[in-house]
Amino acid sequence: MRRVRPASFGAEPAGARLARILNSPNYDPAAGAFRNPLPAAIGPQPGGGSRGEMFRALLRREGRKPAGPVPVQRPDLSAPPAGGLRLTWLGHATVLAEIDGRRVLFDPVFGERCSPFSFAGPRRFHRVPLPLGELGPLDAVVISHDHYDHLDMSTVRELRKAVAPDVLFAVPLGVGAHLERWGVPQDRIAELDWHESTEVAGLTLTATPARHFCGRGIRNKQRTLWASWSVRGPEHRVFHSGDTGYFPGFADIGAEHGPFDAAMVQIGAYSDFWPDIHMTPEEGVRAHLDLRGGVLLPIHWGTFNLAPHRWEEPAERTAAAAAAGGVRAAIPRPGEPFEPSAPTLPVTPWWQEIAAPERSPQPGGSGGRPAEAAAPAPVVAPVKQAPAKPSPATEG
Repeated sequence: MRRVRPASFGAEPAGARLARILNSPNYDPAAGAFRNPLPAAIGPQPGGGSRGEMFRALLRREGRKPAGPVPVQRPDLSAPPAGGLRLTWLGHATVLAEIDGRRVLFDPVFGERCSPFSFAGPRRFHRVPLPLGELGPLDAVVISHDHYDHLDMSTVRELRKAVAPDVLFAVPLGVGAHLERWGVPQDRIAELDWHESTEVAGLTLTATPARHFCGRGIRNKQRTLWASWSVRGPEHRVFHSGDTGYFPGFADIGAEHGPFDAAMVQIGAYSDFWPDIHMTPEEGVRAHLDLRGGVLLPIHWGTFNLAPHRWEEPAERTAAAAAAGGVRAAIPRPGEPFEPSAPTLPVTPWWQEIAAPERSPQPGGSGGRPAEAAAPAPVVAPVKQAPAKPSPATEG
């Protein structure tokens, strides 16, 4: 069976890995799949539109891409963050976190498409701000789940072979099967169930619950877990949501692992057709408040066309919801580093200059409750990094 399964599909868990999955308290043997913290439908439900309507909405192109080039910044990471924590959003859910002298890369997708095929599938709207080979040393790579826009085979292979051959991959239960097929040694994989932790280079990485689903193959058996992540260093803490629908468990995560200095929270690719598995911007801000998230970094938007909403809508609605909720939010250009402790954050509404052309609303475009009209975000100059003496990152 492996001979006819494309390598990009990964591998199904087997042996001791499968036994661990079947014994997980989060696995439902009757359903043959991991269970969510709250029941979650992954497609249209009664009263929410039909599958035909969903596919027609996804085929529409109006408003779905930027009207001009996305302003990408090449980050200068030669000096460490002055305050001990710096985040660099590299597009979609990919973030480099420099935390207490260590470096963690979340959900790295550096390929041109988020797809099992190089010739088809969603193509990125902007170039990668920094080539993978120029990221510098890494202590950990954290993967939230195995969907193609979060786990990219070509990126994993390049990390393993040329960029960071000894880096530790922290992944949810079952995802290690994909990595092993792509050449990552078992001893470089920390495979965690929810509420389990691993230590690397003085950091504690904990897999926390999320409300989503998994799958790479055509007939996936739903035997890989999805997760959000808490990363705790000696002085700072950060959170990465991965993909998730809203659920009350964010408050529990905040109580156990927070308060966080910054939270990277999914606010894009939402729709009325799948309200349980992706958050709207307003729900993302609500989750951030539940988490006690410190500074909000919106992720999962702006790079790939994955939902019926307008290209710039997630940023516009997040800026408005954050202002209304008294949340400090940074909405940087791809590749623009910032320190959460800085007095000013990158919130210049750069997306407005390349907003998608106006179009009439389409079914399934906004997802969840209708949003209030989004007010323009306040214009604040991006933070300039203070110089500091360089210090090498410790290998994991």
